Amino acid sequence: MTICIVCDVLGRENNGTTIAAMNLIRALRAKGHSVRIVCPDRERSGEPDCYIVPTLPLGPLNGYVRKNGVVIARPSRKVLEAALSGVDHVHLMLPFPVSCAMLRLARERGISVTAGFHCQAENFTSHIFMKDSRLVNRLVYKAFFRHCYRYVDAVHYPTEFIRKVFERYGGKTNAWVISNGVNRQFRPIPVSRPEELEGKYVILFIGRLSKEKSHRVLIDAAKQSRHAEELQLVFAGDGPLKEKLMKRGKALKNPPIFHFFSREELVKTINSADLYVHPAEIEIEAISCLEAISCGLVPVISDSPRSATRFFALGEQNLFHSNDSKALAERIDWWLEHPAEQEACSKAYLGYTKQFDFDACMDRMEQMILETHAAKHKEG
Repeated sequence: MTICIVCDVLGRENNGTTIAAMNLIRALRAKGHSVRIVCPDRERSGEPDCYIVPTLPLGPLNGYVRKNGVVIARPSRKVLEAALSGVDHVHLMLPFPVSCAMLRLARERGISVTAGFHCQAENFTSHIFMKDSRLVNRLVYKAFFRHCYRYVDAVHYPTEFIRKVFERYGGKTNAWVISNGVNRQFRPIPVSRPEELEGKYVILFIGRLSKEKSHRVLIDAAKQSRHAEELQLVFAGDGPLKEKLMKRGKALKNPPIFHFFSREELVKTINSADLYVHPAEIEIEAISCLEAISCGLVPVISDSPRSATRFFALGEQNLFHSNDSKALAERIDWWLEHPAEQEACSKAYLGYTKQFDFDACMDRMEQMILETHAAKHKEG
């Protein structure tokens, strides 16, 4: 099949949506499909099967978006029509302007369309300081449904949690719940801990340095830990809050390490850490957490009702009360002081994560696309 993947946001693989898009593109091509990409990433100009659309000016948000290492796309009918010519199926990554424009063109031509759900309302409303407004978040979901998801033939949800949230506020969809999957590269491997980390407890977080990830809670918890002088926080990622977090972290005996790791470096970093902490208040899935526990790293996860990641907890000690740094400090101390329980939990997670096997998840994504296309063709 010839499949067109529409990415309103693409660029450096430093956010969940871009990582999910590139993983899907690579997987479909490996399965023999011809995959076209529509995106605003000018660095891809000249690449085969890549169609570049203009960027969307966001006024005062331009600086914030640039700090995230991404740009947002603006529709170009000429580019979209060229990308759509001869295509069998379209998959949208986000319910944003370029995807909505491509959806209209595909529907006019009777082409099947699926869409991924990779953006919680709060991912948008946090930028306008309204992430805690239930009314505004509900209106965002309704807008996503009205302009995009009600018209597509099937919707991919990374978790059952986000399907229920969206269908409660948006509307009923033809839902496929499929994890974005964890690459087999993330597994336990023997590593030598860097000399500068010897004698320390290494606490790892992986992900964007943005407000909804609640990194401040982890930094404050490290201050309150009984092992504060031995703790070394490692933030694997990049984002707009990096400077603020670095400033906040200066109060620690061992200031946090901030670094954007390659995949190979990240696997080694995970395997050299003692605990993984995921304090995010808002999360659709958190592949980063799954990557960590796939290496056998024990997690401590926020119990936020707006985060799907809490469902990865195997026991009470894997959860802490959302935005409560004292509660997080107590959990961190408990695990560090109970090595036997930590080893048993690590082994349990190695079995648990088999359900998120990347190849199996990509098989399901291909199945969704093929079945959706076949059903559309049958209707025609």
